Amino acid sequence: MARVYFHIDLNAFFANAEVLLDPSLKGKPLVVSGRTRRSVVSTASYEARKFGIHSAMPVAEAMKKCRDLTIVEGHYEWYRTLSKQFIGIISSYTDEIEQASIDECYADMTEEIRKYEKPLDLAWKLQRQILQETGLPCSIGIGPNMFLAKMASDMKKPLGITVLRIREVSQKLWPLPISEMRGIGSKTVPLMEELGIHTIGDLANFKDKAALSSVFGKNTEEIIRRANGYDDRQIVTERDAKSMGVSETLLEDVTDYDEIRGLIRYLSRKLSERLKTSRKAGHRVSVRICYYDFRNNDRSAHTDQAVFKADDLFLQAISLFDDSWDEGEAVRLIGISVGDFLSEDQIFTQIGLFDEPEDRHEETDSILSDLNRLAGTKSFVRASSLLRENSHENR
Repeated sequence: MARVYFHIDLNAFFANAEVLLDPSLKGKPLVVSGRTRRSVVSTASYEARKFGIHSAMPVAEAMKKCRDLTIVEGHYEWYRTLSKQFIGIISSYTDEIEQASIDECYADMTEEIRKYEKPLDLAWKLQRQILQETGLPCSIGIGPNMFLAKMASDMKKPLGITVLRIREVSQKLWPLPISEMRGIGSKTVPLMEELGIHTIGDLANFKDKAALSSVFGKNTEEIIRRANGYDDRQIVTERDAKSMGVSETLLEDVTDYDEIRGLIRYLSRKLSERLKTSRKAGHRVSVRICYYDFRNNDRSAHTDQAVFKADDLFLQAISLFDDSWDEGEAVRLIGISVGDFLSEDQIFTQIGLFDEPEDRHEETDSILSDLNRLAGTKSFVRASSLLRENSHENR
């Protein structure tokens, strides 16, 4: 039996989450965003989308399109709570889950679906349960691989259930605009159009691979395979992940370096706690920067010594950020991850690796350095340093 993958996508997640907090917002054109002139739309309700408002649109432009637009600043802890509840429901059906983002995941339902006389009954049951228990509508795409499941879930929203089989690719997938293909970014679309590629079918049947290689590089063959409906990826569960990471979506698009630096320090501490709890340490540190227009910039570095402590993570992460950031560009999300983990044998031979006390002096020095940087002074020092100076003066 072929694999059966579900892609479950919460519809207009942030906007619908806000309606749960404030039912008076129901039915109104609504966007979740900051309120500054630089702010962009994070999520638009379906009522707002009727006015041509969409994610990543500047708020000022959205307000011109709809005079009655309601702008709500995000409640991200609330979103995380709902996201955990959402994943918890899916976990009651299968433990083969890969969470793609806060509001979507892939699930391998190959075994679970055998229990149902009509395969679509599982999708209807899951969709209904998510709506009843969380109040959130979702769309479900079903396919023999992860790519087709994802493409299927985008075909009918909200509350859609769509099956996309290999034999249906030429009828259902190929006519779609190339901009709707998963993995084709907004900056790649004009390059495709210059080559005469306007639909997914155009890409699937494009003969000049050399021209495509100038755009996709080493990923060219994989992109062509997906356009033809094939995808060899498998679910990567959290337990199987080859890296561990944390990220934070900002309430406002941020350009201030010191604010970003503070966030990186916070994420380093958060990731350190996760690593210590899991007793993991790795030789590769990676940083992801997501800009206001959803462009991603990823950078990683190999470390001679396996890292897991907060200060070591911070030093690596801030260095990678400094090398990667387009200064002045508004940042929407920062992520830090660690990979290339030590094996259990290596951890065992490094006696006390996770049992050594944290170097509080190093952490304190970093905090003092940040305070002095923000204040433009050197006034913040250790109390112990002052005591030592006084003792020397009194001798």
